Amino acid sequence: MISSARPDSGRAEHRSDPFTLGDDDIVHDDLPDPFLEHRRLLFGTAYRMLGTVTDAEDILQDAWLKWREVDRDSVQHPKSYLVRTVTNLSLNRLTSARATRENYVGPWLPEPLLTAPNAAEESEMADTVSTAMLVLLETLTPVERAIFVLREVFGFSHAEIAGFLDRPEATVRQIAHRARSHVQSRRPRFDSDSTAREEITRKFLAAAHGGDVNALMELLAPDVTLWNDGGGKVTAARRPLFGPDHVARWLLGAMAKPSSAGARLEPAIINDELGLLVVLGEYRGGAITYEIVDGRLQHIWFQVNPEKLTGLQLPESER
Repeated sequence: MISSARPDSGRAEHRSDPFTLGDDDIVHDDLPDPFLEHRRLLFGTAYRMLGTVTDAEDILQDAWLKWREVDRDSVQHPKSYLVRTVTNLSLNRLTSARATRENYVGPWLPEPLLTAPNAAEESEMADTVSTAMLVLLETLTPVERAIFVLREVFGFSHAEIAGFLDRPEATVRQIAHRARSHVQSRRPRFDSDSTAREEITRKFLAAAHGGDVNALMELLAPDVTLWNDGGGKVTAARRPLFGPDHVARWLLGAMAKPSSAGARLEPAIINDELGLLVVLGEYRGGAITYEIVDGRLQHIWFQVNPEKLTGLQLPESER
Protein backbone atom coordinates (compact mmCIF):
# COMPACT_ATOMS: atom_id res chain seq x y z
CA MET A 1 0.00 0.00 0.00
CA ILE A 2 2.83 2.37 0.89
CA SER A 3 5.25 2.69 -1.97
CA SER A 4 8.89 3.69 -1.93
CA ALA A 5 8.54 5.04 -5.47
CA ARG A 6 9.84 8.57 -5.87
CA PRO A 7 7.93 11.30 -7.69
CA ASP A 8 8.96 11.87 -11.31
CA SER A 9 12.28 13.64 -11.51
CA GLY A 10 10.73 16.23 -13.82
CA ARG A 11 8.46 17.55 -11.10
CA ALA A 12 9.42 20.66 -9.16
CA GLU A 13 11.83 19.96 -6.33
CA HIS A 14 10.57 21.05 -2.92
CA ARG A 15 12.51 23.04 -0.37
CA SER A 16 12.42 22.61 3.35
CA ASP A 17 10.66 25.99 3.57
CA PRO A 18 8.46 26.48 0.50
CA PHE A 19 7.62 30.03 1.50
CA THR A 20 11.23 31.20 1.25
CA LEU A 21 13.04 31.69 -2.02
CA GLY A 22 16.33 29.84 -2.35
CA ASP A 23 19.18 30.58 -4.76
CA ASP A 24 18.39 27.57 -6.93
CA ASP A 25 14.62 27.96 -7.07
CA ILE A 26 14.32 30.18 -10.11
CA VAL A 27 16.92 30.76 -12.77
CA HIS A 28 17.53 34.48 -12.81
CA ASP A 29 20.14 37.11 -13.37
CA ASP A 30 18.74 39.88 -11.23
CA LEU A 31 15.65 38.97 -9.19
CA PRO A 32 13.66 42.12 -8.38
CA ASP A 33 12.97 42.92 -4.75
CA PRO A 34 9.15 42.93 -5.05
CA PHE A 35 9.05 39.29 -6.09
CA LEU A 36 11.32 38.31 -3.21
CA GLU A 37 9.40 40.47 -0.77
CA HIS A 38 6.01 39.00 -1.64
CA ARG A 39 6.95 35.43 -2.48
CA ARG A 40 5.45 34.01 0.72
CA LEU A 41 2.14 35.68 -0.09
CA LEU A 42 2.25 34.49 -3.70
CA PHE A 43 3.01 30.88 -2.81
CA GLY A 44 0.39 30.92 -0.05
CA THR A 45 -2.23 32.22 -2.47
CA ALA A 46 -1.47 29.63 -5.14
CA TYR A 47 -1.23 26.72 -2.69
CA ARG A 48 -4.52 27.53 -0.97
CA MET A 49 -6.24 27.93 -4.34
CA LEU A 50 -4.83 24.74 -5.89
CA GLY A 51 -4.13 22.43 -2.97
CA THR A 52 -0.91 21.19 -4.53
CA VAL A 53 2.69 22.17 -3.89
CA THR A 54 3.86 21.34 -7.41
CA ASP A 55 1.14 23.38 -9.10
CA ALA A 56 1.80 26.31 -6.76
CA GLU A 57 5.49 26.23 -7.62
CA ASP A 58 4.65 26.05 -11.33
CA ILE A 59 2.40 29.08 -10.96
CA LEU A 60 5.20 31.03 -9.30
CA GLN A 61 7.57 30.09 -12.12
CA ASP A 62 5.04 31.36 -14.66
CA ALA A 63 4.43 34.52 -12.63
CA TRP A 64 8.17 35.15 -12.46
CA LEU A 65 8.47 34.85 -16.23
CA LYS A 66 5.67 37.38 -16.68
CA TRP A 67 7.30 39.66 -14.12
CA ARG A 68 10.60 39.53 -16.01
CA GLU A 69 8.94 40.71 -19.21
CA VAL A 70 6.79 43.51 -17.80
CA ASP A 71 7.78 47.17 -18.05
CA ARG A 72 8.49 47.88 -14.38
CA ASP A 73 7.99 51.62 -14.85
CA SER A 74 4.37 50.94 -15.78
CA VAL A 75 3.69 48.95 -12.58
CA GLN A 76 2.66 51.37 -9.83
CA HIS A 77 1.81 48.68 -7.27
CA PRO A 78 4.05 45.60 -7.68
CA LYS A 79 2.34 43.64 -4.89
CA SER A 80 -1.10 44.02 -6.46
CA TYR A 81 0.29 43.23 -9.90
CA LEU A 82 1.94 40.04 -8.67
CA VAL A 83 -1.08 38.88 -6.66
CA ARG A 84 -3.34 39.52 -9.63
CA THR A 85 -1.00 37.54 -11.89
CA VAL A 86 -0.80 34.58 -9.52
CA THR A 87 -4.54 34.63 -8.86
CA ASN A 88 -5.48 34.50 -12.53
CA LEU A 89 -2.85 31.89 -13.37
CA SER A 90 -4.16 29.80 -10.47
CA LEU A 91 -7.76 30.25 -11.62
CA ASN A 92 -6.88 28.97 -15.08
CA ARG A 93 -5.00 26.01 -13.61
CA LEU A 94 -7.78 25.20 -11.13
CA THR A 95 -10.50 25.32 -13.78
CA SER A 96 -8.72 22.72 -15.90
CA ALA A 97 -7.69 20.68 -12.85
CA ARG A 98 -11.28 20.26 -11.67
CA ALA A 99 -12.15 18.41 -14.88
CA THR A 100 -9.13 16.14 -14.44
CA ARG A 101 -9.99 15.40 -10.81
CA GLU A 102 -13.41 14.11 -11.84
CA ASN A 103 -11.63 11.09 -13.32
CA TYR A 104 -9.18 10.72 -10.45
CA VAL A 105 -8.73 7.19 -9.10
CA GLY A 106 -10.12 7.12 -5.54
CA PRO A 107 -10.48 10.16 -3.25
CA TRP A 108 -8.54 13.26 -4.29
CA LEU A 109 -6.65 14.81 -1.36
CA PRO A 110 -4.48 17.94 -1.34
CA GLU A 111 -0.71 17.62 -1.32
CA PRO A 112 0.65 17.64 2.24
CA LEU A 113 3.21 20.28 3.07
CA LEU A 114 5.83 20.24 5.81
CA THR A 115 5.65 23.56 7.65
CA ALA A 116 7.18 25.12 10.71
CA PRO A 117 4.89 27.87 12.04
CA ASN A 118 6.91 30.17 14.23
CA ALA A 119 5.76 33.71 13.54
CA ALA A 120 2.51 34.84 15.12
CA GLU A 121 1.08 35.73 11.71
CA GLU A 122 1.70 32.18 10.50
CA SER A 123 0.02 30.71 13.56
CA GLU A 124 -3.02 32.90 13.00
CA MET A 125 -3.40 31.50 9.49
CA ALA A 126 -2.72 27.87 10.40
CA ASP A 127 -6.33 26.76 10.05
CA THR A 128 -6.50 28.15 6.52
CA VAL A 129 -3.82 25.74 5.32
CA SER A 130 -4.91 22.65 7.28
CA THR A 131 -5.88 19.55 5.35
CA ALA A 132 -9.45 19.90 6.60
CA MET A 133 -9.70 23.44 5.23
CA LEU A 134 -8.09 22.58 1.89
CA VAL A 135 -10.55 19.71 1.48
CA LEU A 136 -13.40 22.08 2.30
CA LEU A 137 -12.17 24.67 -0.21
CA GLU A 138 -12.47 22.00 -2.90
CA THR A 139 -16.27 22.35 -2.59
CA LEU A 140 -16.15 25.98 -3.75
CA THR A 141 -16.14 27.06 -7.38
CA PRO A 142 -12.77 28.36 -8.63
CA VAL A 143 -13.90 31.99 -8.43
CA GLU A 144 -15.43 31.51 -4.96
CA ARG A 145 -12.21 29.90 -3.80
CA ALA A 146 -10.07 32.73 -5.15
CA ILE A 147 -12.20 35.39 -3.53
CA PHE A 148 -12.39 33.52 -0.22
CA VAL A 149 -8.61 33.06 -0.06
CA LEU A 150 -7.86 36.66 -0.99
CA ARG A 151 -10.47 38.13 1.36
CA GLU A 152 -10.62 35.80 4.37
CA VAL A 153 -7.00 34.64 4.49
CA PHE A 154 -4.98 37.58 3.21
CA GLY A 155 -7.39 40.42 3.95
CA PHE A 156 -7.60 42.10 0.57
CA SER A 157 -10.50 44.51 0.21
CA HIS A 158 -13.45 43.77 -2.05
CA ALA A 159 -12.33 46.64 -4.27
CA GLU A 160 -8.82 45.20 -4.60
CA ILE A 161 -10.15 41.75 -5.43
CA ALA A 162 -12.53 43.23 -7.99
CA GLY A 163 -9.49 44.76 -9.67
CA PHE A 164 -7.60 41.47 -9.60
CA LEU A 165 -10.49 39.59 -11.22
CA ASP A 166 -11.90 42.32 -13.47
CA ARG A 167 -15.33 42.01 -11.87
CA PRO A 168 -17.66 44.61 -10.38
CA GLU A 169 -17.08 45.19 -6.68
CA ALA A 170 -20.74 44.44 -5.92
CA THR A 171 -20.38 41.04 -7.58
CA VAL A 172 -17.24 40.29 -5.59
CA ARG A 173 -19.04 41.21 -2.35
CA GLN A 174 -21.89 38.88 -3.19
CA ILE A 175 -19.57 35.98 -4.06
CA ALA A 176 -17.46 36.63 -0.96
CA HIS A 177 -20.55 36.47 1.26
CA ARG A 178 -21.72 33.25 -0.41
CA ALA A 179 -18.30 31.60 -0.10
CA ARG A 180 -17.87 32.64 3.53
CA SER A 181 -21.33 31.32 4.43
CA HIS A 182 -20.58 28.05 2.65
CA VAL A 183 -17.30 27.57 4.51
CA GLN A 184 -18.70 28.59 7.91
CA SER A 185 -21.63 26.18 7.61
CA ARG A 186 -19.32 23.28 6.76
CA ARG A 187 -16.24 24.28 8.73
CA PRO A 188 -15.14 21.33 10.82
CA ARG A 189 -15.42 21.52 14.59
CA PHE A 190 -12.10 20.36 16.00
CA ASP A 191 -10.06 20.43 19.21
CA SER A 192 -7.34 23.07 19.10
CA ASP A 193 -5.53 22.06 22.30
CA SER A 194 -1.96 21.36 21.17
CA THR A 195 -1.15 19.35 24.31
CA ALA A 196 -4.14 17.05 23.74
CA ARG A 197 -3.11 16.66 20.09
CA GLU A 198 0.41 15.68 21.13
CA GLU A 199 -0.96 13.11 23.57
CA ILE A 200 -3.31 11.44 21.10
CA THR A 201 -0.54 11.43 18.48
CA ARG A 202 1.78 9.69 20.95
CA LYS A 203 -0.88 7.05 21.68
CA PHE A 204 -1.58 6.63 17.96
CA LEU A 205 2.12 5.99 17.32
CA ALA A 206 2.34 3.44 20.13
CA ALA A 207 -0.77 1.57 18.97
CA ALA A 208 0.30 1.57 15.30
CA HIS A 209 3.86 0.44 15.94
CA GLY A 210 2.66 -2.15 18.44
CA GLY A 211 -0.07 -3.47 16.15
CA ASP A 212 -2.60 -3.01 18.95
CA VAL A 213 -5.97 -2.80 17.22
CA ASN A 214 -7.93 -2.32 20.45
CA ALA A 215 -5.73 0.56 21.60
CA LEU A 216 -6.06 2.16 18.19
CA MET A 217 -9.85 1.78 18.18
CA GLU A 218 -10.05 3.58 21.51
CA LEU A 219 -8.54 6.65 19.87
CA LEU A 220 -11.11 6.75 17.07
CA ALA A 221 -14.48 8.50 17.21
CA PRO A 222 -17.57 6.33 16.70
CA ASP A 223 -18.16 8.04 13.34
CA VAL A 224 -14.51 8.17 12.26
CA THR A 225 -13.87 8.40 8.52
CA LEU A 226 -10.60 7.76 6.69
CA TRP A 227 -9.75 8.94 3.18
CA ASN A 228 -6.79 7.41 1.36
CA ASP A 229 -5.22 8.94 -1.77
CA GLY A 230 -3.08 6.63 -3.86
CA GLY A 231 -4.11 8.16 -7.17
CA GLY A 232 -3.97 4.79 -8.87
CA LYS A 233 -0.17 4.88 -8.51
CA VAL A 234 -0.04 2.63 -5.44
CA THR A 235 -2.56 0.31 -3.83
CA ALA A 236 -4.96 2.30 -1.68
CA ALA A 237 -8.57 2.28 -0.55
CA ARG A 238 -10.64 3.81 -3.34
CA ARG A 239 -13.59 4.65 -1.10
CA PRO A 240 -13.76 6.31 2.32
CA LEU A 241 -13.59 3.91 5.26
CA PHE A 242 -16.03 4.28 8.16
CA GLY A 243 -16.11 3.14 11.77
CA PRO A 244 -13.39 2.43 14.39
CA ASP A 245 -13.05 -1.30 13.69
CA HIS A 246 -12.79 -0.93 9.91
CA VAL A 247 -10.43 2.05 10.05
CA ALA A 248 -8.16 0.60 12.74
CA ARG A 249 -7.79 -2.77 11.04
CA TRP A 250 -7.19 -1.17 7.66
CA LEU A 251 -4.49 1.13 9.03
CA LEU A 252 -2.65 -1.68 10.76
CA GLY A 253 -3.04 -3.90 7.70
CA ALA A 254 -1.59 -1.19 5.46
CA MET A 255 1.46 -0.83 7.69
CA ALA A 256 1.94 -4.61 7.72
CA LYS A 257 1.90 -5.09 3.93
CA PRO A 258 5.15 -6.27 2.27
CA SER A 259 5.37 -2.98 0.35
CA SER A 260 5.45 -1.20 3.70
CA ALA A 261 8.25 -3.31 5.17
CA GLY A 262 10.54 -1.16 7.25
CA ALA A 263 8.13 1.77 7.29
CA ARG A 264 7.88 3.80 10.46
CA LEU A 265 5.71 6.69 11.58
CA GLU A 266 7.28 9.92 12.75
CA PRO A 267 5.53 13.02 14.13
CA ALA A 268 5.90 16.18 12.06
CA ILE A 269 4.23 19.54 11.50
CA ILE A 270 2.22 19.04 8.33
CA ASN A 271 0.06 21.88 7.03
CA ASP A 272 0.68 23.74 10.28
CA GLU A 273 -0.69 20.92 12.43
CA LEU A 274 0.92 17.97 14.18
CA GLY A 275 0.61 14.91 11.95
CA LEU A 276 2.55 11.80 11.00
CA LEU A 277 5.06 11.03 8.27
CA VAL A 278 5.37 7.55 6.82
CA VAL A 279 9.13 7.08 6.45
CA LEU A 280 10.83 4.35 4.45
CA GLY A 281 14.59 4.58 4.92
CA GLU A 282 15.34 8.22 4.18
CA TYR A 283 12.30 8.72 1.95
CA ARG A 284 9.02 10.18 3.15
CA GLY A 285 6.48 7.91 1.53
CA GLY A 286 3.25 9.28 2.92
CA ALA A 287 1.51 11.61 5.34
CA ILE A 288 -1.29 11.10 7.84
CA THR A 289 -3.18 14.19 8.93
CA TYR A 290 -6.24 14.20 11.12
CA GLU A 291 -8.92 16.14 12.88
CA ILE A 292 -9.58 15.60 16.57
CA VAL A 293 -13.04 16.16 18.04
CA ASP A 294 -13.81 15.58 21.73
CA GLY A 295 -10.45 13.91 22.26
CA ARG A 296 -10.76 11.36 19.45
CA LEU A 297 -9.75 11.12 15.82
CA GLN A 298 -12.81 11.86 13.70
CA HIS A 299 -11.40 12.52 10.22
CA ILE A 300 -8.16 10.99 8.94
CA TRP A 301 -6.47 11.77 5.62
CA PHE A 302 -3.78 9.37 4.38
CA GLN A 303 -1.77 10.64 1.41
CA VAL A 304 0.49 8.08 -0.31
CA ASN A 305 0.33 9.05 -3.98
CA PRO A 306 4.06 9.30 -4.83
CA GLU A 307 3.33 12.14 -7.25
CA LYS A 308 1.82 14.23 -4.46
CA LEU A 309 4.58 14.01 -1.86
CA THR A 310 6.79 16.82 -3.15
CA GLY A 311 5.98 18.94 -0.12
CA LEU A 312 7.38 16.28 2.23
CA GLN A 313 10.80 15.91 0.70
CA LEU A 314 13.98 17.80 1.58
CA PRO A 315 16.50 18.95 -1.04
CA GLU A 316 19.05 16.24 -1.85
CA SER A 317 21.74 18.21 -0.04
CA GLU A 318 19.78 17.89 3.21
CA ARG A 319 18.81 14.19 2.94
